[in-house]
Amino acid sequence: MKVKCLWISICCLLVAGCWDRTEINDLAIITAASVDKAKNEEITLSVQIFLPRALGGGAGGAGGTGGGQGKLTTMRNSNGPNIADAISKLQAKIPRQIFWGHCKVYIFGEEIAKQGLADHIDFLVRHPEPRNRAYLYISKGEGLDTLDITPSLERSTAESLREYADLHIGMAVTLVDFRNMLRGESEAAAIPIIENGKKLQKPEDIQVKAVMVGTAILKRDKMIGSLTLHETRGLLWLRNEMNKAAISVQLNGVEGIVSVNPIRTKTKLIPHLENGKWSMLVHVDTEGDVVENGTRLNLMKPELLALVQNAVRADIEARMRMTLKVLQQELQSDVVNFAAAFHREYPKEWEKAKGQWEKIFPQIEIHTQINVNIRRPGLISVPAGVPQEEIKNDE
Repeated sequence: MKVKCLWISICCLLVAGCWDRTEINDLAIITAASVDKAKNEEITLSVQIFLPRALGGGAGGAGGTGGGQGKLTTMRNSNGPNIADAISKLQAKIPRQIFWGHCKVYIFGEEIAKQGLADHIDFLVRHPEPRNRAYLYISKGEGLDTLDITPSLERSTAESLREYADLHIGMAVTLVDFRNMLRGESEAAAIPIIENGKKLQKPEDIQVKAVMVGTAILKRDKMIGSLTLHETRGLLWLRNEMNKAAISVQLNGVEGIVSVNPIRTKTKLIPHLENGKWSMLVHVDTEGDVVENGTRLNLMKPELLALVQNAVRADIEARMRMTLKVLQQELQSDVVNFAAAFHREYPKEWEKAKGQWEKIFPQIEIHTQINVNIRRPGLISVPAGVPQEEIKNDE
């Protein structure tokens, strides 16, 4: 009996919890980080650290309603040959233990992106703390300049850029998404590009914000070019990532603009290979609602609604072909991932041709099949504020 009690006592001591705990008051919580090119083949690692005392309220606290006089974050940076070395040097400057578990955003400067991101991504996916679902961005200029801003609506740059990603107005790429792109058949990747937008409010006060300006295209891990925000919209259609967007079209011979909001979209890539000729059918199904009618057409009439559907169909096709022209002819980079579609459909032929994919991709013939169905013309049947006698009920 005594032996049993002794063993129970020893077991209780072994399972005692919290012996290796780290209190939150002892942590320096990183909310966002940037990596830039420095001198002597080094990098500059900059981190945005959360200031918990700023949430304490009071007249000057950012957590109060007094206008956000205090900042919720602070910036620190350090140089090194890689992120691991730079973070070690950075720890020597911070009296709290650095913690990556709440880092929501990683920003890479344009120069470091052109050099290659493989080594830096390796640290982020190998280290146990960084989130795989944190978002990646490439900054025009230095990432530090974009990181060290004070957004007017959100509490920090990290929160502001996370909201951008959730809106899906451009590419939204997480750490795990980027890793999967590089492991894909095409070995090409895309990351959204942001830059500083400066608005002079007062001579002594420059308000800065981050704005999305396009998409960086990477071959393997190196940035080779970019798409504009307009071309990015076509990329989203091709990648089946179109979520929220208003399509504004003008009908032939009709004054005014009609805007349609897609509520459901589906893009399917259908590859075809015959006699050594590679082709791809891009099949798009989209359903949407009219959200603004700037014409005098009564869109309750099926024949007039069909005009809008044809115009939307033409707009989607034009955007996709414009983007494909840049990707196939200028950048020769398959971020649409046609390679994966051919691999699934023609595995034997793919094994023979995958080494020549960079030459094959620009030669692929593209066909489109776009179905547009506008279910609802809005909450009203006729244009608002237009006299009844001016409303057109036929073509």
